[in-house]
Amino acid sequence: KIISTILSRCQIFDFKRLVVNDIASHLEFVAKSEGVIADFDALHLIAQKSDGAMRDSLSLFDRLISFSDKSLTYQQVITHLNILDYDYYFRVTDFILKNDIKQLLNIFNEILDNGFDGHHFINGLSEHFRDLLISKDSSTIHLMNKGNSVKSKYLEQAKGIKQIFLIDALNLCNECDVQYKSTNNQRLLVELTIMRIASIGYDPLQKKKN
Repeated sequence: KIISTILSRCQIFDFKRLVVNDIASHLEFVAKSEGVIADFDALHLIAQKSDGAMRDSLSLFDRLISFSDKSLTYQQVITHLNILDYDYYFRVTDFILKNDIKQLLNIFNEILDNGFDGHHFINGLSEHFRDLLISKDSSTIHLMNKGNSVKSKYLEQAKGIKQIFLIDALNLCNECDVQYKSTNNQRLLVELTIMRIASIGYDPLQKKKN
């Protein structure tokens, strides 16, 4: 609807969302410029939390620095932003693969005791399985928004997991996510979900033999 004489004088710019790695790299530049010692994994978490917005990531970075003494660690970021540590999901996955129900229930109880709710946990577990799935192929590894040190852990854990297992596990996590708000016993729903995931392809005779 713009007349051609005006349109011919216009410049068109296609804006895209910033990727996490680009935001983290810019935060690293800002940190060095301001004399702040920051772990790249910590900056990566800030970039993820800002959801593609550079202004939000800089604002978040500034607030976190105000709580520290010119240094920013991964542990400080997950504490201040109330993020569940990746290590929990790696441990949960290991227990799932071993069908270790006792340890699964204990670690989920520990997560609840640390102030996280079941919905937060199951969505994080779903994201963990998704990242393991894309780690299994070199053509999709670029889709993972994680720092290099964390990415290497995903590549290592993904080696021992079958693709069909991850797809089935993602379906069960999605079922739990959909049912979570409508169920009367949310804790039991999550516990049942992780036990069902641990039972995918489980052969008790093989475990006994091992």
